[in-house]
Amino acid sequence: MHATPPATPPATASGGGILRQPMSVWATAFAAVVAFMGIGLVDPILPAIAENLRATPNQVSLLFTSYFLITAVAMLVTGWVSSRIGGKRTLMIGLALVVLFAALAGTSDTVGALVGFRAGWGLGNALFVATALAVIVGAASGGAESAIILYEAALGLGISMGPLVGALLGDLDWRYPFFGTAALMAVGFLLITTLLKAPPKPAVPTPLSAPIRALRHGGLSTTAFTALFYNYAFFTVLAFTPFVLDMDAHGIGFVFFGWGVLVALSSVFAAPVLQRRFGTVRVMHAGLVLLALFQLGIAVSGHAGIVAFTILSGVPIGMNNTAFTEAAMEVSDNPRPVASAGYNFVRWLGGALAPYIATKVAEHTNDSMPYVIGAACCAVAVAILLVRRRHLAPLERVDIDHTFQESPLPTQA
Repeated sequence: MHATPPATPPATASGGGILRQPMSVWATAFAAVVAFMGIGLVDPILPAIAENLRATPNQVSLLFTSYFLITAVAMLVTGWVSSRIGGKRTLMIGLALVVLFAALAGTSDTVGALVGFRAGWGLGNALFVATALAVIVGAASGGAESAIILYEAALGLGISMGPLVGALLGDLDWRYPFFGTAALMAVGFLLITTLLKAPPKPAVPTPLSAPIRALRHGGLSTTAFTALFYNYAFFTVLAFTPFVLDMDAHGIGFVFFGWGVLVALSSVFAAPVLQRRFGTVRVMHAGLVLLALFQLGIAVSGHAGIVAFTILSGVPIGMNNTAFTEAAMEVSDNPRPVASAGYNFVRWLGGALAPYIATKVAEHTNDSMPYVIGAACCAVAVAILLVRRRHLAPLERVDIDHTFQESPLPTQA
């Protein structure tokens, strides 16, 4: 057992602290923030896109579906690519694709073209995001836990800033958020080019089949398929709620900015403390139950309740983002990039399915039913965790220091 007391926050879990990182890590983290901004960027402008391109909510939902479907499939080749051309080149190619397709998305005159450009954006995002996590874990000081928390902080900050940037720029023109993202990603490209030292290639290139074979591990497959149902609920909130808020771009943007702030705070501060105290699996259970309750709250509430429960849902989403990411990295003996690719392939399928199914269900029933289905998906996720609990045993071997079997934290000096 380590000497660090249970009350020690993650920022001081290592000698240097989570904020004392090489410039290459901060450059990668900045680009990651912008990459994750792309997830929520379109939220405030979904109604405006539907109006200007004469599209239905279900058609506009394909902006998420194409993005995450391509992201999920591309996860299967990210390790194969990066192990052959190197992590830095993979990051740069991913960033270049995002710059290109984000800019093209801003020129779209039809919803079909916009959906197609979002698919290309998703390809670039997959190459960047999967590799960025491995780069940050490899280069960050403070061990794997600090690196993952830093990565989740970038995710939370990006998700929170995305709707705000989308609202501010979208208020001028619905095309501007896409051009803005392209410009910010170009800055990220320059930072990665100049500040990141190319990490060494693995001695043995990753086989193309490695992510699928990694999912044969009971713990990783349990984590991944639980995350699929969790992500379905997550993206029901993110992609469908803008259509039921009945607000302008500014209103939607500020609602999801508040939501994103809670995602960031709970992922960086609440999740690590709860994991050290109760263990990762219990944090997953708690997050899923809370998210189900908040979704049911959205389903039965009036406008004020929808706003409140949408913002509050950021708490369990932030908790689970950190818990699931750490679980995927630590539950198996697979190399982290391979485990990340297999896990993300499965979980992003939930993000691809939810927007399309939620809007289609609402068309044929009412605006409450998508959230009822999202809550049911949380219940299914809890059931998977319970039925396959024995496969998650490595995650339960946790001492007061949140020490994982495969990646223990360094003892504090």
